[in-house]
Order: sequence, then C-alpha cells, then structure tokens
Amino acid sequence: MNRIKFFRKGTLTAMVATLLSPYDTLGAITPEINWKNKKAKNIIMLVSDGMSIGTLNMSDILLSRMSGEGSNWLSLYKENKVSRALMDMASANSIVTDSAAASSSWGGGFRINNGGLNYGINGEFHLPLWQKFKTKGKKAGCVTTVPITHATPAGFCINQKKRGDQLSIAEKYLEKEFDVMMGGGDKYFSSDKRNDGKDMYKAFENKGYQIVRNRQELLTASKNKPLLGVFEDDALPYTRDRSSDKEIIKNTPSLSEMVEKAIGILKEHPNGFVLQVEAGKVDWAAHANDIAGLLYDQIAIDEAVKVA
Repeated sequence: MNRIKFFRKGTLTAMVATLLSPYDTLGAITPEINWKNKKAKNIIMLVSDGMSIGTLNMSDILLSRMSGEGSNWLSLYKENKVSRALMDMASANSIVTDSAAASSSWGGGFRINNGGLNYGINGEFHLPLWQKFKTKGKKAGCVTTVPITHATPAGFCINQKKRGDQLSIAEKYLEKEFDVMMGGGDKYFSSDKRNDGKDMYKAFENKGYQIVRNRQELLTASKNKPLLGVFEDDALPYTRDRSSDKEIIKNTPSLSEMVEKAIGILKEHPNGFVLQVEAGKVDWAAHANDIAGLLYDQIAIDEAVKVA
C-alpha cells in the first residue's frame, strides 16, 4: 500500500514525550567569530520551512540511531562554528504567519500581510534582497523541493500582490534574470499546462538559460550558463518515497545534488553570489501529519547543510 494512503486510512494516536530544545542540551556556547567585521563575498541561506525545534531534535536522534552520528546542523553548534539569533517575522494582519509574509520579512525587510510578496500594507513594493544583490553585481539563485514559484523562494526575489499567482511569478523570474532556479512547478512553465499557453521554457532558453528536466540532465549541465531546473509538475517527491523508488531516484535529484550544482555554477563569479536553499516539504509533511515525510526531508536538508 502507498505510504501516504496507509496513514490516511488509519487513525494515528500519538503520545509525544517532551523534547528538550537542542540548544539547551548543548549548553551555553560562545563561538569564536573569526569573520567578525569582515565582508562576506558569498551568502547561502538554508531554510527548513515549517521546522520546529522538535523536528530538528528528532532528526538528530534518528541520524544518531542510524549512523552513529548526529545531524550536521547540530554539529555546527557542538563545534562552536555558529552563533544564534532570533528574528521576528510575524504577519502584519494575522496571528498565524504564512510563508509569503515570513519570507518577505526575511527576504525584503518589511512586515507585510499574509498572501503577498514584498507587498506593503499600504500597497507599496519593497525591493527584495536578491534583486538588491543582483544590482550590485552578484549572481543570485534559489533551490527548493516545492515549486520554484512558491512563496519562500519568491519572497527573496520578486514583488507580487498575490502569492498564488505562480504563473506571473515564473515570468518575473525571467524578467529579473536570476542565475539558478531549481525545484518543481512544471505546470507554471509548460505551454500545454499554462492557461495562457506561454512556453516559459522557450522564453528562458531564448535568454541563454540551459533547461534541465531530470537528474541526469542536472548532473551533466554546464557550469558556465544560467540554469532553470524543473523536475516535477508540482512539488518534488518526499525524500522517504524517493529513497524507496528506483525510478524517482533515477529521474529526480536530491536536494543536496541540486545545491551542489547550484554552488558549482555560482561560485566562480568574481563578485560572489547569494543562494537560498529551501526544504519546502518539511512544511508540507508537518501540515499532513506525515512523520516519515517530515524527518527524512529534514535529513535531506541536513545533507545540504554539509554540502553548503
């Protein structure tokens, strides 16, 4: 039986033990910040969308049980290689913040209402970070396991009144000429699936992009041209499902493979680069109460942390 259908058919009753914050278990850490007062050439922002402290803690425990080693994420704390900060990304109009408002506050610097992308509460547009960096001569890109036109990558890249208009978001990515964009979302690029019939793949190709549609094409793609990679109609499969299906493994890249290729394309640029990496299906699994989907997609971004 399909893993998702199995859980949907049954009633799952869970008794959850209290999980300590991993930060508390590691104790007070004061890392030596050797890069203090220096200017970063490259910036990689890794986002596990919808991740709770419990998710991070459970994935660390699972990795410890499976391999004898914990997560790369928490090892950075243990090795005093990071510092910790908090940022308020609350929505301007709701007690529950959606991904569009959260990403816009992080990627654009202003608190906005749910549903928009860098679209202010008075109707003004706020310039997103990735556009700012592009104007300063850096390369910029996004990698995700959900549609590349989804709210989290879009919040760093474009202005939009409605996050749901992903057809328009695809067009704005081309207009702004971001250097690497990878994820799902074929239905927002393909001429036979868009209701306006536009062939966005051809439009990107005409601007010099290489288009990759499967894992093999990604692995053999040139590092000398901008890249658009779209691997599924909607989101990519859950990591747990990918690992048990040879056909998915053959056709769909892992998050860490996408990150490695993205960095390979961007890293030689003399002015540096910015890259956002999102494990978007951590959030989707949390909404679906899918514990296997949640933990293994968290492990997938943990592998991407190591690559980055």
